[in-house]
Amino acid sequence: MSDSRFARAGGGGYGAGMKITRPCVTLVAALALALAACGATDQPEPVRPAPADPTADAAAVAAAADAARERVPADEFLAAIAHHCGEAFAGRIVANEPAPEPGAAPDPFEGKELVMHVRDCSNRKEELRIPFHVGDDHSRTWILTRTEHGLRLKHDHRKPDGSDDPVTMYGGESQNAGTAQRQEFPVDAESIALFEQEGLNASVTNTWAMEIEPGQRFVYELARPGGRKFQVEFDLTRTVAAPPTPWGY
Repeated sequence: MSDSRFARAGGGGYGAGMKITRPCVTLVAALALALAACGATDQPEPVRPAPADPTADAAAVAAAADAARERVPADEFLAAIAHHCGEAFAGRIVANEPAPEPGAAPDPFEGKELVMHVRDCSNRKEELRIPFHVGDDHSRTWILTRTEHGLRLKHDHRKPDGSDDPVTMYGGESQNAGTAQRQEFPVDAESIALFEQEGLNASVTNTWAMEIEPGQRFVYELARPGGRKFQVEFDLTRTVAAPPTPWGY
């Protein structure tokens, strides 16, 4: 603002010659102090954060982790099988290549009653145990286990007395996310060592796979480079009588 407004001499304006008495100054100062005090008194109280609840916080974190895991294909795949807990299904061979050579030993699966039994789901989000019965041979149980990165498939083979077969607990772990319908399990190092020890060199390149079409079919598969392919398809549209307890269980 220009000083010329206050520099005019005479007249009735607020000129340079106007006198301000001391009582007026004192009154103005007092009013200013009073207003300042009121302003300080009227300040709102700061909002204090609610006290932390460690239990509730931990529960929220766990719930968020569970929700995220539910979208992982490995969990969806495991849940689709677990849906059939306690049920048994008949299977049939849909691929067995190449054909056995003349004079070769009879195929242990051909012409046999094949039954899978989703038997043990006591910890269904982490592990399923599925016996695979071949006629009167109750030695095989598939063990599907949730791992940090996916799924692991192991084959638990037992003798009739329940003891371990020399070739048991072989299999592999999924190497990618797979899908909710199909998971693959390339042979792991532990199984390769076992196969070499037992003279089963053809098996060191095994890849196992499982497929499920909920409410329709389940497929167990073994494949190797060079053309080996074995598949058993189980009909999920109808259950069969539960088979005997698998050996060792």
